[in-house]
Amino acid sequence: MRTITIVNPKGGCGKTTIATCLASHLSWDGYQVALADLDPQQSTTDWAAQRSDSYPEIEIIPFGAKTIRASRGTDIMVIDSPAGVQGTELRKLVQRSATLLVPILPSPIDMRASWRFLEKLFELTAVQTGKVKIGLIANRVKENTVIYRELTGFLGKYRAPYVAHLRASMNYVRAAEKGLGVADLPRYLAARDWEEWKPLMRWVKSKHSQAKS
Repeated sequence: MRTITIVNPKGGCGKTTIATCLASHLSWDGYQVALADLDPQQSTTDWAAQRSDSYPEIEIIPFGAKTIRASRGTDIMVIDSPAGVQGTELRKLVQRSATLLVPILPSPIDMRASWRFLEKLFELTAVQTGKVKIGLIANRVKENTVIYRELTGFLGKYRAPYVAHLRASMNYVRAAEKGLGVADLPRYLAARDWEEWKPLMRWVKSKHSQAKS
C-alpha cells in the first residue's frame, strides 16, 4: 500500500480540501482508497460523515482511531496531517509516506512559513535519499495577479517539482458541504477544476512521485 500525505506548517492552507479531493479522484480512477484524518480539527472526519453511498467508496480512518491502518487490499492511503507538525512527529509521518504534497497559498506569510518548513523537510534522510518524494501545489490562486507570479517564482526555486495550481473556486466549498470532491461534481459545474487537477493526478500516478523500486 502506498501512502500520500498532505502536509503544511500552517492551518487554513487547504490540506483537508486537497486530501479529500485527491481521495475522490483516486477512487473514480478505480483505486481502493483509504483516507486518514490526523488533524484535531476533524474536518476530514466531518466531510466523510456527509458523503453519500452513491459515490465511489472511500474508507475513512477517523480522527482518534487507535491505529492508522487501512483494510487489506487498499491501494492508496491519503493522510490529512495536522497543522504545525514538526520534530519527531514530522519524521514519523514522513517515514510512513511515499509521497508528500505541500499546498502553499499565495501570500507572503504563507510563503515564508512554507520556506522554513520545506528546509526542514529537505534535511530529513528519507527525503534526501529519495525514499519520499515531494510535490508542491499552488493553492487557491487567482491567475494574472502579482502575488500569484511571486508564488510561482517561489515554488520554482526548489528541487521538489511544482506539480499543479488550483484556483480559488466555490466548487470546493460546495463539494465539501456534501462530502464530495470536485471529481464528484458534474462536468458542467467543475470542468475547469477537473482540468487543473489533471497535471496533479498525472504526477501522483507517475514514477516521479515514487521512490525507485
